Amino acid sequence: MSKGPLDGVTVVELGGFIAGPFAGQLLGDYGARVIKIEPPAGDPMRHWGVQHDDRSLWWPGIARNKESVVLDLKDDSDRALARELFVKADVVLENFAPGRLAAWGLDYASVAPDNPALIMAHVSGFGQDGPRAADRGFGSVAEAMGGLRALMGFPDLPPVRAGISLGDALAAMFAVIGTLAALQERERTGHGQEVDVALYESVFALTESLVSDWELGGVARGRSGSTLPGVAPSNVYTASDGVEVLIAANADTVYRRLCQAMDRPDLATDERYATHQARGANATELDGIIAHWAATLDGEQLEKVLDQFEIPRGRIYTPDDILSDVQYRARKMITRVDAPGYPAPVPMPSVVPKFTKTPGTIRTPGPELGEHTESVRAEFLPG
Repeated sequence: MSKGPLDGVTVVELGGFIAGPFAGQLLGDYGARVIKIEPPAGDPMRHWGVQHDDRSLWWPGIARNKESVVLDLKDDSDRALARELFVKADVVLENFAPGRLAAWGLDYASVAPDNPALIMAHVSGFGQDGPRAADRGFGSVAEAMGGLRALMGFPDLPPVRAGISLGDALAAMFAVIGTLAALQERERTGHGQEVDVALYESVFALTESLVSDWELGGVARGRSGSTLPGVAPSNVYTASDGVEVLIAANADTVYRRLCQAMDRPDLATDERYATHQARGANATELDGIIAHWAATLDGEQLEKVLDQFEIPRGRIYTPDDILSDVQYRARKMITRVDAPGYPAPVPMPSVVPKFTKTPGTIRTPGPELGEHTESVRAEFLPG
């Protein structure tokens, strides 16, 4: 079995909730050894979300491939073990409030003299400096301040949120990207560095031309419901049996194929819809035409004709759809893991991305609290 592209890399993870642990999950997926330091009460993620017998169904996934070590970092002897782990690790991943590690003598400046190759990745609400560095920040706040919430929902209603912890997930992925870049740089120089990830900046980084549209173009993007202004047709349409299908036919060539699929060749040359700009200006009328056509077919018929004309489409999936989908199955995108205390193997997303030579793996489910404390203590503090 492949050990993954990060085999041989040791990561020490500290902190709780979502952003830091998800970053640790990804590094573990890629083969890193992840030693998770938990307080005596454990990571709150152990009890978040839907539960079975007071066990989170989220925990086996977000803590997979990790070892659990319980340390009270207010205790001198436990801090000594934490420091020894830092000195021998390749990466420290933490999402405490800025300054917390320094108060314990575990910050980068204190540890790096004994481990100059150390990479320390910080994940926080507002970054390690600036006037709001000490403020608490969650993913939802990051989505608000990063410019995302202002774009989500319908213009006549308050902003909405995605049904997942999007701000935290984005920060986690930037933490992994930054860590991998720092590991690559260390290959050249032998020296580590700090990686500073702010949640609000991680969200803002995905807002495309939001600020240039405003500052140079005088255009303030806002909430636009299920469409993007100026991009059409790209919307969800309902078939006669209630199946909802997203059709993305905004490119000129694809749009012309959609006109053929609808048996409406006239729409391809109609000056109101013939160009990208024209379709964007007349999106509401065009959506109405497509919606009327889609409603004459059931879901399977609609998908069949769209596929026949090579038009990008996808049903609005529920979890049940995902679990039964042939593409997910062919790509082995659902992994079921046996975890103690759960009534059946726990399904979870498989490793992304896929590697042809050194695929990532899910080796163990989220560990029991403190399951590895003694073995790690014996390994890193022998005698």
